[in-house]
Amino acid sequence: MKRQQEKFTALYCRLSQDDGREGESNSIVNQKEYLMKYAKEHGFPNPKFYVDDGYTGTNFAGVR
Repeated sequence: MKRQQEKFTALYCRLSQDDGREGESNSIVNQKEYLMKYAKEHGFPNPKFYVDDGYTGTNFAGVR
């Protein structure tokens, strides 16, 4: 019998250019709270965070 893969919901947070670089930025904290609330309210299963808290969309130095 084949095992069914467990589904999860990917929640992506990205550093705001306006935030400082010490610790986890306020932008990331706010995004996590908002996304978790949204996922719960809409029944998205097993939320998992992916966070870029060191690169902005305007900095291509860290592009993978």
